[in-house]
Amino acid sequence: MKYSEAKLGRIFILRLEHGDKIPDIIEEFAAEQEIKSAVVHFLGGADTGSKVVVGPEDGTAPKPRPMVTELSGTSEAVGMGTLFINDAGMPKLHLHAAFGRGRDTVTGCTREGVVVWRIGEAVIFELLNTTAARRIDPGTGFELLELDFGEAWGRFCCFLTHL
Repeated sequence: MKYSEAKLGRIFILRLEHGDKIPDIIEEFAAEQEIKSAVVHFLGGADTGSKVVVGPEDGTAPKPRPMVTELSGTSEAVGMGTLFINDAGMPKLHLHAAFGRGRDTVTGCTREGVVVWRIGEAVIFELLNTTAARRIDPGTGFELLELDFGEAWGRFCCFLTHL
């Protein structure tokens, strides 16, 4: 296990509109607000045709291919995720959610595109003073959370927070 300490920064409450697409809308908002690290809560509806990653096809493969499922109907949704900048300095959301319709539930990652149906609410809790970021893992191709960037990176981040 690795860890990084952070401080709570700004808190944003978003009312998402019908047709907004997650993760795009949250990543765009984070870029506009210069949010580099955050915890994100989502609550609302997901439209028919939204796509969710529901696991790897083969969990033992060196570079696993994602299994993607499409929601078959408008669904209730609740999710939680994290947002950190990537190698390009852009905020990248990793949000997992559960989608319920009738007695059926699908749970997965929203990275393939979940379209808001009528109601979407997100609360973003900004995290400050952390070196956490997403970096490409050459072994899997995934953008993984990295916490330790060495002393020079830590001094640079500390310098930025005091500007």
